[in-house]
Amino acid sequence: MTNRTKRILAIAIKVAILVLVAWVLYHKLNNHRNLREFERLMRNLGSQTVAITLSVVVSLMVVNWLLEAVKWRYLCRYIEPITLWRAVQSVFCGLTWAVFTPNRIGEYGGRVLFLKPRKRIFGVVAMGVGALAQLVLVSVAGSLSIAWFANRFLGLDTIAGGAIWLLAVGYAGFFLLLYFNVAWINGWIKRIAFLRKFHRFFEILTRYSRRELLIVFLNSLARFVIFTSQYCILMLVIIPGIDFLPMLLLIFILFFVQAALPTLDLFDFGVRSVTASYLYAHITDQDLAVMAIASCIWFINLILPAILGSVFVLKINFFGDTAN
Repeated sequence: MTNRTKRILAIAIKVAILVLVAWVLYHKLNNHRNLREFERLMRNLGSQTVAITLSVVVSLMVVNWLLEAVKWRYLCRYIEPITLWRAVQSVFCGLTWAVFTPNRIGEYGGRVLFLKPRKRIFGVVAMGVGALAQLVLVSVAGSLSIAWFANRFLGLDTIAGGAIWLLAVGYAGFFLLLYFNVAWINGWIKRIAFLRKFHRFFEILTRYSRRELLIVFLNSLARFVIFTSQYCILMLVIIPGIDFLPMLLLIFILFFVQAALPTLDLFDFGVRSVTASYLYAHITDQDLAVMAIASCIWFINLILPAILGSVFVLKINFFGDTAN
């Protein structure tokens, strides 16, 4: 293609993405019953409480994604040095792309398009390291919380309950071991015939030391604490009588289920709401409030950043270096 054709095609893709984002979000949010229920609940709390609560939750969202941008920039050290501002743009752009893809796979494409063309596949692998760190935390906290839930609410006998705990500990241990030995993945790729030709892209995994992996892990832990805190704040404000520890452990299970089930960000509120309603029915009868809180978090953490990220879609150069 000529340069002129590439420019025209790039503009057409960007316009199509922005129109699609606007159209789908309008139709989904315009008919979102749980968000309307959340609005009703917040009106009953008083304007000052609402303003403070939502300000804190939205501020935590901003910090959350800024930390992700810092992590992304750090992971790119061995691929292509980028500024923090460019990392922020790519993270929010990726969130816009994630809206339309199962388990947010599109986030990879939206983000690595801010790297040079020959570096983008390496960027996908590096981004996978950061995603694995987040998954490890969700898997460890979630699996152990599921063991607690099964023993407390499902009426298991001692043997079955012990087996569940053993399975959970083994599952959590596997993910921790894999993460801090992520270079093993490169070795496995070399041993699989049809993947062997791609192993050069995974060589970057061998460059991350355990100290660097620990830094990425601690960044991911900070993010985990942040989005856990968002749920805790809203639940304690809207359902003040709820028991804190069971509430916290059920949040971990909710994260685990969300990570395990393939879904679209646009429809993720359904998974969150139904799962949250089932889990919290064991400790509270405020199921509508729980579903409304889950939907509010979905909107603040995923949809609002996706809307903001649509601005940065315009910065992408699909066929060359991204404009600054």
